[in-house]
Amino acid sequence: MPRGYVTTRSDPEHRPTVLDLLKGVREYVYPVGRLDFDSEGLLILTNDGDLAATLTHPKHEVERVYEAQVLGVPDAHDIDRLSRGIFIEGRRTSPAQIELLRERRTEGDTSVLRVTIHEGRTRQVRKMADAIGHPVRTLKRVRIGPISDRTLRAGMFRELTAEEVRKLKHSGRHTHPTALPAKTTNRRSKA
Repeated sequence: MPRGYVTTRSDPEHRPTVLDLLKGVREYVYPVGRLDFDSEGLLILTNDGDLAATLTHPKHEVERVYEAQVLGVPDAHDIDRLSRGIFIEGRRTSPAQIELLRERRTEGDTSVLRVTIHEGRTRQVRKMADAIGHPVRTLKRVRIGPISDRTLRAGMFRELTAEEVRKLKHSGRHTHPTALPAKTTNRRSKA
């Protein structure tokens, strides 16, 4: 999903929704989980209530992986704080996996963190980065449970394979060191 869309079926503020990207899809589908209006990345849409419950309910602990470009370069202490859990709005986040992927030390230092969480608090990754003094500049979700597809460009979609759906349904309370390779049957949205 590209930035600038809301992950709801309709929006009272009349902003574009993820459904505007689904030209040609006839089934009733709804987004599973959310992406902020100013974030982008992988989003699953379904008409399967059991699958939606598995992917969204915190007790299932389905991993979500993000790549966050942040201002500055977090040090080892900052990364350790995020990894152990950090207080946001009076509650500690669950432990997270944090990896510093790249850093660019120039005027306006930035770095890219891979953040793996299994909670789904509102704007959680952004709030975690703010709490250590390294606000997010850009945020992209790159994996949900075992599903990752780097071939999809923003605004494109594809159907999940039967095997991907099966693995998603069984993705709760497990870790996924590697993501499934995607079969590309991409369709371009007209939005």
